[in-house]
Amino acid sequence: MGTTQLESVPEPKYWHLRTVLTEALDSEFSVGEVLPNERDLAARFGVARATLRQALEQLELEGRLQRRRGVGTTVAPPRVGVAVGTARHDWPGAADDAWEPADCVPAVPPAAVADALGTGRDETVHVVRRSRVTHGQPVAAELLYVPASSVPDLTAIESPSGPSRARAVLRELGRGELEHRESAVELGSAGADDAKELDRLPGAPVLVVTTRYLAGGRTAALSVATYRADTCRLTFGDFGDVEIHHGPQTRAS
Repeated sequence: MGTTQLESVPEPKYWHLRTVLTEALDSEFSVGEVLPNERDLAARFGVARATLRQALEQLELEGRLQRRRGVGTTVAPPRVGVAVGTARHDWPGAADDAWEPADCVPAVPPAAVADALGTGRDETVHVVRRSRVTHGQPVAAELLYVPASSVPDLTAIESPSGPSRARAVLRELGRGELEHRESAVELGSAGADDAKELDRLPGAPVLVVTTRYLAGGRTAALSVATYRADTCRLTFGDFGDVEIHHGPQTRAS
């Protein structure tokens, strides 16, 4: 790859630089390698340091770079493949579920959630909080809303909150017959709570997966899961393991 100054282009200069840097990351650098300092990079590509910072910030948002205090800017590993749906329709908390229950409290859900559940807007439901970790890194946080009618025998459970209460709700929910589940994905921004749990700054891009669990002709539970957009590659179905690399090669993971 050449190191000449950037030519005049119709797109923003930082965006063109981002494309040039992407090619350099694919051809010249390995995962974990530390990039040269900003002064040297700006000189190499013939741009102002402000332009360079914009391009580096964009690549960090895309998950190509990581900024580590005391180390510098390093090349990030490929996104982690995270399965969010298979051909099987299982309740949350099934044997092969990758989520770890963290807490469960009774609370009034947001109005949109109450409407989706078909409960009254002032009606309390069980809110199960779960987290997901892959290779020692937090990748997702979930709030699972379960109406009391979906777990009618839960009143005998003594634990008022905590992981044991969460597991009890999941266990009781799993006793029902799941008819179907459906999911939708949208791009969002991390709120304060999600950002803290996912080790990101508030406002960082995230992928929000909303899943409805249907039983008896109604929504028995609703999950709102927030995934880190910079490190996750969501897969769906039994054949969702195709991985497209940043470079020119494509292979199955």
